[in-house]
Amino acid sequence: MSAPVTTSVTRHVDPTRTSEMLAWVQAGTSLAERFDGFLGSGWVRPSEESPEWHMLYRFADADALAVWEASPQRAWWLEAAQGRIEATRVERRTGIEGWFDEPTTVEATATSAAPVAPPRWKQMVTIFLVFFPLSLVANALIAHSPVVDWPLPLRVLLTVAVMTPLMTYVLLPWITRKMAWWLHR
Repeated sequence: MSAPVTTSVTRHVDPTRTSEMLAWVQAGTSLAERFDGFLGSGWVRPSEESPEWHMLYRFADADALAVWEASPQRAWWLEAAQGRIEATRVERRTGIEGWFDEPTTVEATATSAAPVAPPRWKQMVTIFLVFFPLSLVANALIAHSPVVDWPLPLRVLLTVAVMTPLMTYVLLPWITRKMAWWLHR
């Protein structure tokens, strides 16, 4: 079973061309909506003055995305922006594997494949390698602290509030670098 694929594109646009950019984005969405498997799109800017636009589009699976990306409609749409809109980064994600690979940088007109994610079982094992020891440490610390008498929901909330950032920003990036030889073999 194939998972939905989200593509994130960072584009740089002269802030004085916002109206053109909005029309261009709407035209691209209108074209993509006609393709099987299109699940939606959107965009965000850090501020009104920012030249950076972060655009997202999602398809039901990699095959549906490939059809859109290889289509003459998309080629025409991208051509319409040549010289005015520059894509600086394209990332494709299907789920948790974003922890297991580096972002992909490609040209605006490139249709290169997304990096192949490690098999889910390898992702599970890698997460387990940091989650289990971290859970043991967290439970041992809680057992010998004043929070041991807190109601269970509050203890769990505290544990999750501490473990989630540690997993996301410290331990998972660390373990995936250490295990890259095995994850991507």
